[in-house]
Amino acid sequence: MKIAVTIAGRQAKDSAFVVWRGFEESIRKAAAYGYDGVELALKSAGEIDRRELRRWLDETSMEVSCITTGQVFADLGLYFTHPDPIQRAKVKDVFRGLIDLAAEFGGLINVGRTRGFIAPGQDRSETEALFMDTARALCDYAAGKDVQIVIEAVNRYEINFINRLDQGAALLEKTGRVNCGLHADVFHMNIEDDRLGESLIRNGKWVRYVHLADSNRLAPGLGHLDFDEILEALGKIAYDGWVSMEMLPGDDPDAMAKKAIDFIKPKVEAYNRAFAGREEPA
Repeated sequence: MKIAVTIAGRQAKDSAFVVWRGFEESIRKAAAYGYDGVELALKSAGEIDRRELRRWLDETSMEVSCITTGQVFADLGLYFTHPDPIQRAKVKDVFRGLIDLAAEFGGLINVGRTRGFIAPGQDRSETEALFMDTARALCDYAAGKDVQIVIEAVNRYEINFINRLDQGAALLEKTGRVNCGLHADVFHMNIEDDRLGESLIRNGKWVRYVHLADSNRLAPGLGHLDFDEILEALGKIAYDGWVSMEMLPGDDPDAMAKKAIDFIKPKVEAYNRAFAGREEPA
């Protein structure tokens, strides 16, 4: 398991839910703090220069954990379930560019609020049909690039479609695609899912990426979530991917990022030692 922190470009709006802004500075700072990688919050592939990104990563021995797409929804107003086919074509174009970028960096594309919502006058079955059409088209494109698309369950106060891991897993079963999965965010799960550990285990075959923040959306350790329970559940599903800090930066983003890594890194190191000692199934 590796640890990442969310970052965006300097021009990203407040709607970009990240800890730091400024790609180069953030990558170098994350490396100095002891993170293994960075999660890139982008609204288009053109926001970042690939050659520069590769240089910064090589110089710091860092990786990209995932490319997240909240700004495609919040800034560009594009989403999978838009009733207008022209708008759905636009979101597909943006995602194809991001998938091309992910083919070189990280291999994972997040779908959070960009999956869309049940609009007034639109019933759930229609919303699901539009979602499935867009998701299948993008999964098919991503398959040729060896990229996975992960659907993030988001709480009801932010969007009204795919709020729990169970709901995300049910839709993923219908896609008929193997390069898709669940993005489990424990902050949202704390609002929507029954018990975090049980939900992770129940939906374990789909979990491909994990966001960590505490119950107050601050750094792990500053709220009441039981991260030992979360890590124990991830161990039971043999999760060996990324955990990424997506939390409120507070008044001092540097201090928040430092508190997060200081709290979670010893737990992840213990997890990795236990994971390395696991016996292979007979």
